[in-house]
Amino acid sequence: MTDRHELILTCPKGLEGLLLQEAKELGLEETREQTAAIRGYASMEVAYRLCLWSRLANRVLLVIERFATVNAETLYEGVHQVDWSEHLAATGSLAVEFSGHGSGIDNTHFGALKVKDAIVDRLRTATGERPSVDKLNPDLRVHLRLDRGQAVLSLDLSGHSLHQRGYRLQQGAAPLKENLAAAVLIRAGWPRIAAAGGALTDPMCGVGTFLVEGAMMAADIAPNLRRERWGFSAWLGHVPALWNRLHAEAQARAEAGMAKPPLWIRGYEADPRLIQPAKNNIERAGLASWIRVYQGDVATFEPRPDQNQKGLVICNPPYGERLGDEASLVYLYQNLGERLRQACLGWEAAVLTSAPELGKRMGIRSHKQYAFWNGALPCKLLLIKVELDQFVTGQRPSATEPKNEDKPVQELARLSEGGQMFANRLQKNLKLLGKWARKQGIQCYRLYDADMPEYALAIDLYGDWVHVQEYAPPRSIDPEKAQARLYDALGAIPQALGISQDRVVVKRRERQSGTRQYERQASQGTFLEVTEGDVKLLVNLTDYLDTGLFLDHRPMRQRIAREAAGKRFLNLYCYTATATVHAAKGGARSTTSVDLSKTYLDWARRNLALNGLSDRQRLEQADVMAWLEEDRGEYDLIFIDPPTFSNSKRMEGVFDVQRDHVALLDLAMARLAAGGTLYFSNNFRKFLLDAGVAERYAVEEITSATLDEDFRRNSKIHRAWKLQAR
Repeated sequence: MTDRHELILTCPKGLEGLLLQEAKELGLEETREQTAAIRGYASMEVAYRLCLWSRLANRVLLVIERFATVNAETLYEGVHQVDWSEHLAATGSLAVEFSGHGSGIDNTHFGALKVKDAIVDRLRTATGERPSVDKLNPDLRVHLRLDRGQAVLSLDLSGHSLHQRGYRLQQGAAPLKENLAAAVLIRAGWPRIAAAGGALTDPMCGVGTFLVEGAMMAADIAPNLRRERWGFSAWLGHVPALWNRLHAEAQARAEAGMAKPPLWIRGYEADPRLIQPAKNNIERAGLASWIRVYQGDVATFEPRPDQNQKGLVICNPPYGERLGDEASLVYLYQNLGERLRQACLGWEAAVLTSAPELGKRMGIRSHKQYAFWNGALPCKLLLIKVELDQFVTGQRPSATEPKNEDKPVQELARLSEGGQMFANRLQKNLKLLGKWARKQGIQCYRLYDADMPEYALAIDLYGDWVHVQEYAPPRSIDPEKAQARLYDALGAIPQALGISQDRVVVKRRERQSGTRQYERQASQGTFLEVTEGDVKLLVNLTDYLDTGLFLDHRPMRQRIAREAAGKRFLNLYCYTATATVHAAKGGARSTTSVDLSKTYLDWARRNLALNGLSDRQRLEQADVMAWLEEDRGEYDLIFIDPPTFSNSKRMEGVFDVQRDHVALLDLAMARLAAGGTLYFSNNFRKFLLDAGVAERYAVEEITSATLDEDFRRNSKIHRAWKLQAR
């Protein structure tokens, strides 16, 4: 066997340039970049060194043959002609990995099968002995890459991917692979900072991957020093003496590195469930004397108290994939920027983000940006020098500066021009509507409803909570601009309203079909008790697009409360039965509430119980149309607020309010007692009441009387009618 081999090193997409530089320093020659890989030539000693010391590669592949192939038969022949007795015993085990397509092979499983057959047939003995297949821990792992008629046949020297260092047996919800973490540290300049004795801190450390990788670099520990089984361990071409010498050298370097005074390396994590897994990972890496992990959020993390100590702040903030994450992410980045400016002046910072627009919310300019891929997710690494001239505000905030609830909006820091205009509008609305709400005893009301078209949001106050709904922008609006405006608005809301950041909930509202607005979007299960007049109600701001309380129907609920005394009240499509609670509190003789959803009827039951109204309140789970056809009850006061469209699996057919409202009203009016009143409303913007309804019943449109001050500027939020028998 020659001692000059062609090697291919694979890596995550985007790390090719860094891996090329690392491999050259470790001895690889004639290097070239490929997509998610590099290639070059080296001796067996360098191949071993790459396995042991590469912080960035996934695999080290030793090429044993390249050949042209046009079909499955020529592929088989090309593999079969290799003298496999130099690599594997007939009694050994193998695994085959196949990638690529072409030459009549479009199925990787079929391709792997042909490669395996060629190897086994070549090694089969006269007595029938042949290698077995072991996909988990084979003696030899073979890789064949097929690309445009060229087959590249390799042996995998690494075995399991090199990013699996062995210390991280526990990981968080969104783990960062070890070699990607190492790449980020290298791009951030950590080797330089560590060589100068600098500090390292991660304010969102998760299970500690950045910390462990950084400590291993600083202590000169080979990333795969502790690996016991390699792809070459049972390979017949393996040179144990050479490997043992290199491993001993690496062990000696690690011992020398660990004997040095440890650098200051600290992690902070808000989630208490991740603290012990992080400590376990650090212990397994043998770095407990170098790394400390504490529980704490971004706003409270502290760099080294020694003011002369400088270093690197590095983090990979959460990406946010659930309903309402936008607000928490905006404030997370704002808090991170605030902490950097307050406590880390003179440090460097590196933030890996999948949303570079959020990075601007930190209020510090990045001097460099690098593209990375975290799996299939494109990311940007923002490199920051925490210096005064890099602050967007141009000044360093004081840690003891008083809260800004009483400051005029023009003094609030880091708002863009548009964000400042938006904040001014919020404060203007708050001054006007807040005075009205306090006078009326109203706790929950709409503060803002796309008053400024470029900020297409609906903002509702629920006591000291803010519920934000983003209307989906039209296709003509640049999505990046729309996202930037949303972030501007979210940055302004807590400051303008003097409300804590953790009490802002954000949702995106699009044109809905069916019952999607009623479907569960999250599962936090947190209910907030609010008041409406003398009624107490439960709202859920996080789990559904709607909160359980339609604020625009407040005047209708109050009207029902005034008219309900001594009457039999029927609430159809009752949702969470807020109108029923008002009717019962208003003295209704009895109430009946009908809805198809068990979830909302359970919610309705809780609303009634909260007000001590468990008696004489009937809740029916049913399709309203079918229920009306069977019911023979009589009611003095009926309220109907149907969905625009419903195709629930639990109902027969499909309900369309425009098509079906006549049948619905006729069925309901048949249940109305003499002298009774039926209130009908819906929020379908294009709705037209059928002329025949007015011919059969006394009909009065009362829309304007059912809109309070907070909905006057959006008069199309709903329409309402009063129906009585002629």
